[in-house]
Amino acid sequence: MDKLIVQKSMGLKGEINISGAKNAALPIICASILSAETLELSNVPHLRDIKTLSELLRLMGIDVELSTGNMKITANNMTNCIAPYDLVKQMRASILVLGPLLARFGHAEVSLPGGCAIGARPVDIHLKGLEQMGAHIEIENGYIKAKVDKLKGARIVMDVVTVTGTENLLMAATLADGTTVLENCAREPEVTDLAECLVKMGAQIEGIGTDTLTIHGVAKLHGAKHSVIADRIEAGTYVVAAVMVQGDITLTNVRPDTMGSILDKVTSAGAKVTVTESTIHILMNGKPNAVDINTSPYPGFPTDMQAQFMAMNCIADGTSVIAENIFENRFMHVPELCRMGADIDIDGNVAVVRGGQFLTGASVMATDLRASASLVLAGLVADGETIVDRVYHLDRGYESMENKLNKVGANIQRISE
Repeated sequence: MDKLIVQKSMGLKGEINISGAKNAALPIICASILSAETLELSNVPHLRDIKTLSELLRLMGIDVELSTGNMKITANNMTNCIAPYDLVKQMRASILVLGPLLARFGHAEVSLPGGCAIGARPVDIHLKGLEQMGAHIEIENGYIKAKVDKLKGARIVMDVVTVTGTENLLMAATLADGTTVLENCAREPEVTDLAECLVKMGAQIEGIGTDTLTIHGVAKLHGAKHSVIADRIEAGTYVVAAVMVQGDITLTNVRPDTMGSILDKVTSAGAKVTVTESTIHILMNGKPNAVDINTSPYPGFPTDMQAQFMAMNCIADGTSVIAENIFENRFMHVPELCRMGADIDIDGNVAVVRGGQFLTGASVMATDLRASASLVLAGLVADGETIVDRVYHLDRGYESMENKLNKVGANIQRISE
């Protein structure tokens, strides 16, 4: 199991290239199931989750060619529609094969998902929506078993905003008979990226980027070429790193237009932010100011940036209040930050962070993907050496984080046991 040894690093300077978004690439890869023709993807991040999903598709008989930044996926000779527990337990996004399998083949057997333990994240909205489209669904021995002669268009109002639920139902609707209207949809840029890829494949979708999607089902989808959108969460993580270490960092291959709430917060923290269409320059002089955080669906502040901003607030001037409104277990990084000297109190879904603390290096344990990133950031400003254990979580969502940070002057070493 790998660990990262992080040394204190002040004044980072240089360029960091941002990878494609994991949370866009995964559903788009699943969309390849909808067509017998080849889907060619570029700007695909080199991540553990991408490899896991590729293994799952190959197990189904799908041809997957994966090279640096590129994928070719052809689902013309599928041999089964089963997504087994051994692979699905590693990555929650595996549930996204359910909608495409039902839409194209009329049956699917998918293990209930795993992934980071940051909350219940039930799939009932996915299943309810598919049932409204005519699917018969049973849960047996930990598996979702679904079948249908042909999905039918329906009006589906999702009880809560769900990214994967929106994506699953959107993909299913592309091949359904008739028109499907999805209401209370997630509006995240990654959902928009999936929809735009589906349109390139021949889907008929109206309302892209809004909370209501209207999908007119078509007989079949064809192959396409698509470049995955830049990862706004990876970019946001390095933006926060620059603020914490008083850095002078330029991010390239980025989409500032998807990061409004993040950039507003670092500006409030005292950073000078300059953007172009595809770059962000962060210049920070002095300690940051504490900022309050209230997570909410896009375009609100992303839950996936909450832990990183908490690390920043630990050393910032002032006291901050962080409300986590998306996942109920997303404060698991708090005890680890406190081991490093942070002063944080939790009351339900609210954390009060008393800033201005002097952090010191310690051995800490990553509990989930974004918690891992927050501990690395804390290590960049902590005196001494910080050892971050269980960084396989980090590798699920960050492409070579230590290499990218070392390129701008950090001192992070990966060791394997």
